[in-house]
Parts: sequence; structure tokens; C-alpha cells
Amino acid sequence: MTNNVNPPGPLAGVRVLDLTWVLAGPYAAMILCDLGAEVVKVERPPHGDVARTTGPFVNNESMYFQSVNRGKRSISIDLRSDDGRNLFLRLVDKADVVMENFTPGVMDKLGIGPDALLERNPRLVFASTSGFGQTGPLRNKPALDIIVQGMGGVMSITGYPDEPPARPGTSIGDICGGFYTAIGILAALRERDLSGMGQSVDISMLDCQISILENAVARYFSTGKEPGPLGTRHPSATPFQAFPTADGWMVVALSWGVDNQWELFCAELGLPELVGDPRFDTSFKRTENHAELEPLLFEATRRQTTNHWVTTLEQYNIPIGPLNTIGQAVQQEQIAAREMITTVHHPVAGDVTMAASPLKLSRTPGRVYGYAPLFGQDTCAVLEEWLGITAEQTAALAESGVVLTEGGPDIGAYLSA
Repeated sequence: MTNNVNPPGPLAGVRVLDLTWVLAGPYAAMILCDLGAEVVKVERPPHGDVARTTGPFVNNESMYFQSVNRGKRSISIDLRSDDGRNLFLRLVDKADVVMENFTPGVMDKLGIGPDALLERNPRLVFASTSGFGQTGPLRNKPALDIIVQGMGGVMSITGYPDEPPARPGTSIGDICGGFYTAIGILAALRERDLSGMGQSVDISMLDCQISILENAVARYFSTGKEPGPLGTRHPSATPFQAFPTADGWMVVALSWGVDNQWELFCAELGLPELVGDPRFDTSFKRTENHAELEPLLFEATRRQTTNHWVTTLEQYNIPIGPLNTIGQAVQQEQIAAREMITTVHHPVAGDVTMAASPLKLSRTPGRVYGYAPLFGQDTCAVLEEWLGITAEQTAALAESGVVLTEGGPDIGAYLSA
């Protein structure tokens, strides 16, 4: 079974050869796929993307893999063989984008680096995502999400003071790399519309972590002081954090420049005396004297339920919401109204529920076009559609080990080992 090809979308007609694996690169390719690009995942024989071996599993199919590879097609080519490389180069002639996230230099060693491919196809966009980029003293250093989070300073400002460093609950090192890779590809495609020329896109996951530090960098360079972890608090606005309630937690963020919100907040909490307290009469002072203020607010918010506080404080347009679990988050009425949860049918795993695309364009919105492919399921179809290679010829290539049309990791054996 083959997933949809060239579905209507803003990137319909854009052909992408996706050599990426695990998370950062596949996430970027998924964004392009959600926007209608034909994304062909080029997987290494015999097992393909290692994410296929990452749980949780349903009928031995990885739901992790499903979450970032939906809608793509899968072919398997042995790029280490001359015949495999030549076959890949023919596909490059028909492609708009090539994506990879290997250690810098690997693609060059295979003879399919950016210089070689751009010489062959001058309109190609060649996107590389790596831990540290294609230049600099650390270019060859291996990296995973937590490494760039640590080296990028993010973990030093995450968690609570006087506690061990904390990792954010999602893989923002990889995800931010994926975001910027997709943005870089879209920018290069737009520039190609003007110049007629392709180019390479070099994304460093560490660079991306530095780019999202926002006011932490501003505070460091303007004050010379090292920012530290603040729990859920904001460094320059108070109240702006999570508060305990009688049955859980809520999050409150008083807006800058709205003077009466503090007065209304204190009144509803039964703490009107705080309004006239000179320690707390501005957001700056409340932040400066937070250690004295927080226990007073916590004692008050614990007296009522989350729903009580949300319902009450929303009447005054005070920004507030429940601190939801994942289960609560995905079941919100607002999420349903925005169609942010979708279900696709997988031929082995059955119905798979996942997050949908948040890209709500008025005419050509992002959408999930299908399930994440089985290993090599589209090898025959892609070679025929792109290159005119017949099923018989593909069978001969498979017989010689140049391509695979099925296979992948034996998850049953993997789980029982």
C-alpha cells in the first residue's frame, strides 16, 4: 500500500528525498509532508531508521516512528554500493530537496555530498541537520538532544533553584533543529523561485538552542550575571507561574501594563492587603520580593479548586488556565475544535491516533496525509514513477541487494531479547 503522492497542499509538487533518521531531521521532513510535499524516506538496509525500534509498540510497529514520519513514502537503497549510489543520483535529478542528518562528512564520503549533488542538480536544496553544524571545531562531535540542551544552556535555566538540572519534558533540542531545518528549506525554495538556483542549508542543533534562549541571553549580556532556574516563574514578571490548588495546579500570568489585574487577583484570593504593600505594588517589586510573596499566594490558591479559580479569574480577563496532564491536554474541547488530534489507519498497527498539523492556512492547510510507511513499501512505486523502472527491473535490483522492497527490524525478537 502506498501513501498519497502529491496531495493538494502549499508544497504540492515538491519532491523531497529524506535520508534523515531518529527525530530532528524526520520532524522537519514531516512538516514539509504535512504541507503537501512528496517526501520519500530513503532508508538504509536492512533495518532502516533506528526510530523503528523505539517504543511504544502496537503490533510491533513503533508509535514513536509513526509520530514523526506520517504521510511519507519509504524506499530502501544500499548507498554503499556503486549501483545504489547511481540509482540515488538518478533520483536526485528528479528531486527538489535532499535532507540528511548524518555526522558532517558522511555524505561526502559516500560521494553524495552537497557539492556533488548541486553540481549535478543546480536547482537542488540540500539540507543538513547536525549537532554542531558543518563548520567549527565541534563539527564532527556526535550529539543527541540532551547534549545540545546541556551545551546550549537550556538545562541550566530549567527546573528549580538548588535542585539538580532538569531536562524539559519534550526533546526541544531535536524539535527546534527540525523547525529551523524546515524554515531553512522553505526559504531556500522561495529564493530558488527568484534566482533559479539551489543551495545548501546548514542547521546546527546547538545554534538552534542558542537562538531560543531569548531573554536569558539578554540578561547575561546586559547584567553580566548568570541566569539560573526559576521553576515555573518568569524572570521579570510576577505573578507568572504555576500555583497549587485544592485539586491540582493552575497557571497564572498577569499581563504587563494592566495595573488593575494585580488588584483584582488579590481581591479574589482574599488578600486585598497585598495591594497597598510597598513590597508588591509593581511587577518589578513583586519579582524582587518573590520569596516573601509566593507563600502568601500559595496558601490562598490552595483553598479552592482549579476550576473555581479559572472560572472566577477569567471574568476579569486575567490570563489563567489549568495545568493539564497530557491526557487532559489532548482531550480539551479547544483541541477538538481546532482538529489537533487525528487518527490514521495503519495496515499493521490499526488505527493510530496522533497530533495533527497546527498549520491552519485558510486555503491550503497542513494536514496528515497518511500513516508512517512500512519499511521499503514504496520502493517499486517510486522507482517506476520517478525513473520509469519497471517492477521486473526493481525485482532484479532487489535480488542483487541494491534495494529492498520489504523488511525492517524484527521488533518481536528485539523485544524478547
